[in-house]
Amino acid sequence: MKSALLLLLSLAFPAHAADPVDSVRLYALDCGHASAKDMGFLSDTGEHDGKSFSVAVPCFVVRHPQGTLLWDTGLGDKLAGAKGGVDEGPIHMEVKRAIADELKAAGLTPADITYVAFSHFHFDHTGNANLFKDATWIINSAELAFANSTPTPVAINPESISGYKSVKTKMIDGDLDVFEDGSVRILRMPGHTPGHQMLLLKLRKSGAVMLSGDLYHVRENRKGRLVPVFNAERADTLASMDRAERLIKNLKAKLIIQHDERDFKALPKAPRYLQ
Repeated sequence: MKSALLLLLSLAFPAHAADPVDSVRLYALDCGHASAKDMGFLSDTGEHDGKSFSVAVPCFVVRHPQGTLLWDTGLGDKLAGAKGGVDEGPIHMEVKRAIADELKAAGLTPADITYVAFSHFHFDHTGNANLFKDATWIINSAELAFANSTPTPVAINPESISGYKSVKTKMIDGDLDVFEDGSVRILRMPGHTPGHQMLLLKLRKSGAVMLSGDLYHVRENRKGRLVPVFNAERADTLASMDRAERLIKNLKAKLIIQHDERDFKALPKAPRYLQ
């Protein structure tokens, strides 16, 4: 009888299961780094021409009492084994350690991820997506159609998201309240790509926090309302900026510009978190 009870408990509470949480937490993971000698492509009006840049490529984990969401999956573990990084055209990219090690610092394993969601499908946000075979992928239908279009759009690596064909998916067209309590909301913010999204959190102590995706790449782009050369639609980008800024004002939200190194360095790193 005792052995049968232990078996039932082991099935109900798998050994890998992370400790439960009683409120929403945000963990920032280091999922890569990129640099270039000329970041002119980050503005179609010339402000960045000839200027070098260096950006963070983070992933984010949102822990909720009802599950765990991974937001973006970084450059990919393949780069973790490349000493000194790799060059892709004008961009130099480097990954210091595998995403499993980043998750471990937060007390998690890949099997603990309930949902994977993406700000968009550019390669620096989808590099490790296929590792999360047990999670439900939340996918914007316009973004998937864009990624699968012919010819393949710039900065899309279809192979990095090929797992969507075999995992459980939740397809969305607009905003989504992930846990249906208003604390974790995916917001439709097209322009950078057709299905680009941002993430809005309501944390117990920190209040409203918004993750930018690539609406803005660096603080200067937010200040000047600059639109990257390779954005899918300029008008949609500016409309999304308007919506985001009104939300930030009305909710008194803190905006985290994901690629901006200053914003990323200011965040607590796992095992620490925002709550």
